[in-house]
Amino acid sequence: MTDHESAGRRPRAAWRGSASGSANARTPRRRRVLRNLLVILASALVVSFLTEAFLIRTFYIPTGSMQDTLQIDDRIIVNELVPDVVDIDRGDIVVFRDPGGWLGPVAPAPIEAGNTVVDGIQWLAAEAGLRVPDSDDHLVKRVIGLPGDDVACCDTAGSTTVNGEPITEPYLKLPPGAIRTSEYDFSVTVPAGGLWVEGDNRYNSADSRLHTDTPGNGFVPVSHVVGRAFVINWPLSHWSWLGG
Repeated sequence: MTDHESAGRRPRAAWRGSASGSANARTPRRRRVLRNLLVILASALVVSFLTEAFLIRTFYIPTGSMQDTLQIDDRIIVNELVPDVVDIDRGDIVVFRDPGGWLGPVAPAPIEAGNTVVDGIQWLAAEAGLRVPDSDDHLVKRVIGLPGDDVACCDTAGSTTVNGEPITEPYLKLPPGAIRTSEYDFSVTVPAGGLWVEGDNRYNSADSRLHTDTPGNGFVPVSHVVGRAFVINWPLSHWSWLGG
């Protein structure tokens, strides 16, 4: 073998060694990329959990008591800063826990065998606001009276009054020909820490007016409010802001 031939072969040997080194170098890079992706995913899950736990929450609408503002099976997002951080106003749509006696007995959900894939899909759907497992334990209505308000119906024009003044309710769904905003006469003073709530579909809503015989006399404790609805997020054709 000549010196020229020997010198000519060394670069090939060096090139082969370089390829092996490059492959070895790629392995740590792949691990770093995978690690970074896992960190990003974990961070996103933590943020999602904290957001769901403390800032917003999703619910679905099971009945037509809030039509036409909210339709059956609409999904809404509520601001959980209300009422602890942000005050409730008249006209707000709020989600609240049953004050007692408003909801009938709720049948327990059937126990089914666990399925990792199905459970994962359902969890992702809940996070996206497309599935809400606990809406059956809550109600959604519009705030008509705040603590200290005198709420009555109806005046000579058929309107609901708050502190003696008729209120404008453009959101109401009334039966054809109806001019009264309530089929029931009532006159109440909202106690401290309470709310008087009614549905937009006024003649088809089991709200404060129909629960005056319950322990809370039809008033919803402010402490039972989960949050204020501020957007319809599903279906997309119904997407809209609800104020606030």
